[in-house]
Amino acid sequence: MTILAVDFGSTFTKGALIGDDGAVLGTASTPTTGTQGRGDILDGYRTLRSALEVPNDAVVRACSSAGGGLRLAVVGYERTVTAQAGHRVGLSAGAKVVHVAAGELTTADVAAVRAARPDLVLLVGGTDGGNRNVLLHNAARLAKGAIGGHGAHAVPIVVAGNVDARDEAAALLAATGRPTVLADNVLPQIGVIAPESARAAIREAFLRHVIGGKGLSRDPAFAAMVEAATPDVVLRGVEVLASVTDGDVMVVDVGGATTDVYSCLTPEGEDAVLRKDVVAPLWHARTVEGDLGMRWNAEHVLEAAESEHLLASVPDPDALRAYAARVHERPASLPVDDVERSHDLELARLAALVAVRRHARPPQPTESARPLANVVALVGSGGVLRHSDDVGRDHVLGAVLADHAGGWKVPRAARATVDTAYLFFAIGLLADTPDLAQTLAHSL
Repeated sequence: MTILAVDFGSTFTKGALIGDDGAVLGTASTPTTGTQGRGDILDGYRTLRSALEVPNDAVVRACSSAGGGLRLAVVGYERTVTAQAGHRVGLSAGAKVVHVAAGELTTADVAAVRAARPDLVLLVGGTDGGNRNVLLHNAARLAKGAIGGHGAHAVPIVVAGNVDARDEAAALLAATGRPTVLADNVLPQIGVIAPESARAAIREAFLRHVIGGKGLSRDPAFAAMVEAATPDVVLRGVEVLASVTDGDVMVVDVGGATTDVYSCLTPEGEDAVLRKDVVAPLWHARTVEGDLGMRWNAEHVLEAAESEHLLASVPDPDALRAYAARVHERPASLPVDDVERSHDLELARLAALVAVRRHARPPQPTESARPLANVVALVGSGGVLRHSDDVGRDHVLGAVLADHAGGWKVPRAARATVDTAYLFFAIGLLADTPDLAQTLAHSL
């Protein structure tokens, strides 16, 4: 059995052809079609299949972040507890969290949710058996809020709050025909965060209500092919890598618009102690830095680096600023000579440093930093690293491992490598066949 794993990205559609023994038979990418009026997304897919000479009987497994990926709004009971828990769960499910609201929604609050243009709303609030009034109030407000439209065309709601009030909340939403998916509570008790049920519900809502509605293809085969949002699949791939690694794992994906950091950690000592006054960290987590991108946010990378006092290490800040301004204006541009390649690597170094610092830092002042000292595998991803040589990759990843001034405990003994074939999405898609997925993970 041959498997074609496909990632429909916003810019490129990537494919990996996998043999029944887990061997990578070939990889390819092609510009994504079907966005910005450029035909149908399956046009590029067919080009990809041709490039890889995919057998007609190959099994296709696919994920997608095309059309802007999954835009999620979180509505919670209290900003520093349930809304924060919902935010973390949304990120781990592969969403771009575009709005967070807390407390009883007012008319203005509902308007703010609507203005954020979410594809999906995650409604949370109250521990199991705890406060139910806010969850029910917000369900009633969202039911009448016309977010994204009315009835079956409205933005779907994933309800993942107090299970004792869940059915009543669902009934309020159903009264106006709003699509609803139910999940277990993301915060069943104070200090405990439970992401899996909500992640699965977000995935279900994404597939059932969102992916087919982005206008990327007129052919229903596309919606039937896609299994999940790409970042959700990548986190599963990182989890597989962690399962075959003797120690913790961190992945830094430097992209054109964002820099994402994934980590799979095993808490020990004080980190493993459950505190009742804060939301526990997600030990398998993803953070997204929407202001750190190699193209669309190149200038913002320098602003963030300056706030972190990192520009002093840049050989020629003025030249780098000029380059960042040029690529920000022309996001499709690629470096044309050694000078521009060095600027690209410098942008990647700064983006990676800032993103990992933010990933390590506690989301709330009362919480502890994410314990990354036991990371033994640091994996870089993103075009700038895949297309660089070993010296360039070490310039970026070596800087992360040596960032003793960042206020976080850097890994004591980590090896740095790069996902040169871009396999994390394929590993994640095959996570339900562990032997194949683990074979792929060993090839990184």
